[in-house]
Amino acid sequence: MRTTAMMETYPASINLDRELLARVVDAAAECGQACTSCADACLSEEMVADLRTCIRTNLDCADICETTARVLSRHTGYDATITRAQLEACIAACRSCGNECEQHAEMHEHCRVCADACRACETACAELLATIG
Repeated sequence: MRTTAMMETYPASINLDRELLARVVDAAAECGQACTSCADACLSEEMVADLRTCIRTNLDCADICETTARVLSRHTGYDATITRAQLEACIAACRSCGNECEQHAEMHEHCRVCADACRACETACAELLATIG
């Protein structure tokens, strides 16, 4: 991804560690994509009715992760309160989705991959959140 390059070209100061910020943006974007793909794969499973909660959780997590990536990519008029709230929402969504997907991971490889992406995003968001004063 070009996230690091974009962060490096930002002309003003950024109140956060640019490398960490780029990692979180990438993790959130990757998680959003994994969750969207997992929801779609769940819809193709024969037992789709048993995966309703997983699908819903995937879609919610995808939306929150994608929004988090967009919010973290904007620095003009930075508001730490909004950034904190968005990271907290992303952490909660990733935790919930990761837990749900783990329940299906042995039967559905797409759920295992999604759970891994959720855990990585949750960890990255928590790391960034810890640095915000």
